[in-house]
Amino acid sequence: MPADFLPILVLIIVAVGMSAIAIALSALLGPRKSTPTKLMPYESGMVPVGDARLRFSIRFLVVAILFILFDVEAIFFYPWAVYFRKLGLFALIEIAVFVGILFVGYFYAWRKGALEWD
Repeated sequence: MPADFLPILVLIIVAVGMSAIAIALSALLGPRKSTPTKLMPYESGMVPVGDARLRFSIRFLVVAILFILFDVEAIFFYPWAVYFRKLGLFALIEIAVFVGILFVGYFYAWRKGALEWD
């Protein structure tokens, strides 16, 4: 059995080795001269105004997490929708419980005010 995985091991070793060689050659042969123009941030060809680091409201993070949550829900819905006739009642109950748990979390976030912009 371990002999069956030998080609995969060789492939991984070759891939890591070639990547390491490419990174090492880039570090050794690449230009190192830094000028003030090269150190300046690039903004669509325009001279930057102000600081590049801005603080964002935590509300954006909460909305992004909720979006990802429901995006993952859609990913789980697709295979179920393709095979729902073959899967039977058990799969219907499973997906109903899954959606129910997600909606409980959504309503909890809604009641806590995660979606309100004060």
